[in-house]
Amino acid sequence: MQKTGKLELTWVGKYDEKVVEPRILVEDVSKSYGDPTSENMLIHGDNLIALQALQQDFAGKIKCIYIDPPFNTGQAFENYDDNLEMSIWLSLMHKRIKLLHELLSDDGTMFVHIDDSYLPYITILLDEVFGRQNRLYLITFKQGSATGHKAINPGCVTTTNYIIMVAKNKNLWNPNKVYTKRKGRDTRYTKFITNIGCSFSEWNIITLIEAYADFKGIPLAEARKQIKENPYLMDDFVLKNAESVIRTARPDMKSVGKDIQEIVKKSASNQKSIFYLHRENNPDMYFMKGERILFYKDKLKEVDGELISAEPLTTLWDDILSNNLHNEGGVSFPKGKKPEYLIKRVLEIASNEQDWFLDSFLGSGTSIAVAHKMNRRYIGVEMGEQAYTHCKKRIDAVITNEDSSGVTKAVNWQGGGGYHFYELAPSLLVKNDKLPIYQINPSYTFEMLCEAICKIEGFRYKPKDVFHGYSSEKRFIHITTEFINAGYIKSLSARLAEGQSLLIYGTKIQSDMILPDNIEVKKIPKDLLEKCDFESEGQ
Repeated sequence: MQKTGKLELTWVGKYDEKVVEPRILVEDVSKSYGDPTSENMLIHGDNLIALQALQQDFAGKIKCIYIDPPFNTGQAFENYDDNLEMSIWLSLMHKRIKLLHELLSDDGTMFVHIDDSYLPYITILLDEVFGRQNRLYLITFKQGSATGHKAINPGCVTTTNYIIMVAKNKNLWNPNKVYTKRKGRDTRYTKFITNIGCSFSEWNIITLIEAYADFKGIPLAEARKQIKENPYLMDDFVLKNAESVIRTARPDMKSVGKDIQEIVKKSASNQKSIFYLHRENNPDMYFMKGERILFYKDKLKEVDGELISAEPLTTLWDDILSNNLHNEGGVSFPKGKKPEYLIKRVLEIASNEQDWFLDSFLGSGTSIAVAHKMNRRYIGVEMGEQAYTHCKKRIDAVITNEDSSGVTKAVNWQGGGGYHFYELAPSLLVKNDKLPIYQINPSYTFEMLCEAICKIEGFRYKPKDVFHGYSSEKRFIHITTEFINAGYIKSLSARLAEGQSLLIYGTKIQSDMILPDNIEVKKIPKDLLEKCDFESEGQ
């Protein structure tokens, strides 16, 4: 075991670190869809290689990441091989978490959806990469009920899994306030102001049940009978008359200011009057009988376009149903599909419109479908055939406004937008069929070769004049398959201004050249082999 001076989880192969080849992304224009100016990306290919490919352009730019990795349950699903050795799973996740950490913005949030059996392991991996101090919350997500064949077995029925929330830097983390629908009415609000439109000094206050009876024009006994048989009737009445429904509560005299303390004392000594306190930059207050008047309307929040009785979001998410998902998004993904409302909540907490969102275990495409409907810019990565059969099909339907399921109505989605579809290019270097040496992949065009070498060396690929890219205003790169000799070097050197330098990559190089101090020459493939591993495929 390698000594690191810190508490960590170790496994076979953890320290077998290989630098993944940063592949280029090749757009398949025939599969891109909708608005061509869109920045959204759907990538087909191994997510480890895709995450490496994204580093150059997106490191530190992704505001919100959600991943739902394979839970390693020992079952073989139709679309995933979920039966992995523990050490393989740990290595798979560790490498990807490190790359995701690099992509996340300093104020960004990452959500990892996992089950109970792998929760301890993924928690330690996240602590190692993000730092334990950047843990945020452990969300318990109720995904089902104790019904069906599961309820027959003895012992406990598993109905939950978990979402771990971590920050890139907790000190910079600034989430949005999110509210959820309250289960039932707050029954502490038992009084009603019959003339709320009048001056507070003239308010007439009766019981809530009396107000309901007056509204219905029925005796008090009949009102109580109706509410007992159907409590929703009172809930509806309170919701529609929330500005008049009140309760009282005594303020904590140790934590309030002197102005509040004084008015509470006055109110307590004058039981028949209502007192009013105006406050600059804060809600005004009303007091009676030594207590503050609280209005039910202040408990109402607009959620999904509806004004409801709400409460702040907690770490127990038991209000998002995971049943009846088979038709959501118009694609079938047994045992793997997550509810659109779950992703909506994730995005509401940790992002705003036009922020970048990433999911590198895309599955059926739920997350980017919701991101599209909520006007986030997104990157989705899926290695399986479902990138075509599920994800593309689903996003296309969102763009054409043919998908009315999920959160469509709640977010008032009406179609539009677009995305670019990318394939991961094959490895730049491949072994020769006859000799144990590497050569340039025959499928690569010269333009692909230039872009790939730029990415490997950390240059921006932007062909201009004789240069193929730059890493700064004074550092350029040139790639060629022609023979590089002294004359070739001299012609390139003449294009450089004072203080500029050049890196040249070539396949054929004169061996005895004397180079200027500002020019470096490297050979393909020899010097590329020292930069990264050209055999990484899904490891």
